[in-house]
Amino acid sequence: MAPPACKGVAVAAIDRLRIGLRAVARVAAPLLKLLGLAGGALLSHQARAVDLPEERSEAMVHIYDGGGVRATGPAILVRKNIADKVSLTGNLYIDMVSNASIDVVTTASPYRETRTEFGLGLDHTVRDTLIHVGLTRSSEPDYRATTASLDVSQEVFGGMTTVSLGFGRGQDDVGKHGQSGYFDHATHWQYRLGATQILSPRWLLSANAEAMADDGFLGSPYRVAQVFGSAVPERVPRTRSARALKFRLLGDVSEAGGPRTAVHADYRYYRDTWAIQAHTLEVGASRYLGEGGLKGTLADAFVRLNRQGDALFFSDNASSETLYVTRNRQLSAFTSFSLGGKLSQAVKGSTARYDLRLTAAYELVHFNYSRFTDIRTGQRYSFNGHVLQLVANAKF
Repeated sequence: MAPPACKGVAVAAIDRLRIGLRAVARVAAPLLKLLGLAGGALLSHQARAVDLPEERSEAMVHIYDGGGVRATGPAILVRKNIADKVSLTGNLYIDMVSNASIDVVTTASPYRETRTEFGLGLDHTVRDTLIHVGLTRSSEPDYRATTASLDVSQEVFGGMTTVSLGFGRGQDDVGKHGQSGYFDHATHWQYRLGATQILSPRWLLSANAEAMADDGFLGSPYRVAQVFGSAVPERVPRTRSARALKFRLLGDVSEAGGPRTAVHADYRYYRDTWAIQAHTLEVGASRYLGEGGLKGTLADAFVRLNRQGDALFFSDNASSETLYVTRNRQLSAFTSFSLGGKLSQAVKGSTARYDLRLTAAYELVHFNYSRFTDIRTGQRYSFNGHVLQLVANAKF
């Protein structure tokens, strides 16, 4: 449930790396043909059933403060399995936003609002296949979004490789404060393809690709651009498509007899038809502190670097009239640096049937914009953001 801002690699995931080399399962053949790979001579061994996610309940309090925006609120998630074949998930996420960002204070009045998101999910296993269906719906005074998704993951080669396919479709209704109803809409499509490969008992590699397409109202009714120093309504295209590719390497670097330690390295590349390109690099580590193995304190730390280029029609102060123009800082060139950490502690008295963990996570992020300026000072804009999460997680 934790968002990417506070993510840390879980050492428990290393347990999957300790699976020994197995023979290729017969169930792999249809999927290999689907991917256009040569089937070859596959050995016929009984396929191992995929396990459902663990039953658990989770409660979180999150706080974000940065760039004039403060967002706080709770989040709750409950997962329950039925007959070892179906897993049902429900979650509630609330953001209470106090908005006085640089985009707002220079063109309009700050405001307060609450965004509420509900989510339902269903997971079903069929031999080595895990099928997930999800539905989320969020609402706020001037915006409503609904997203449905379908994901299928298939273990092949006796569990050494996992291939996943996914699809999502979203529908947004766009409104404006002071006006009743919604004046426009937006539709979003997302296609996902990924593969995870166990390289050895200690190392795992994954690659994931995404294709996204958006259509409809993709701007903000509150934001303005500048042309010759004068404010004009923002104008952005009504279509946008994007591609993203991400690689992750995860490894167990524990020494014999020492505490469990894992490291990870991620790289993500993004490009869209608005001419935006972005590179994200992250490295991190996880380690159990003290004695007690899995009952000890788990510490995570990571560093993330991100660099993004301008959209084709971004201008801090345009010198000519064009069909499209925006001063949205999220579409401008910037660099960001994030430093985060997390501590997770098992509560004493937990049993094998009921495992309670308390987690505290913090992230400091710095944004530096190379072309976007604060029109109040004329200086290039930069700010620091802070993210805090407190989580209680119970497995049963």
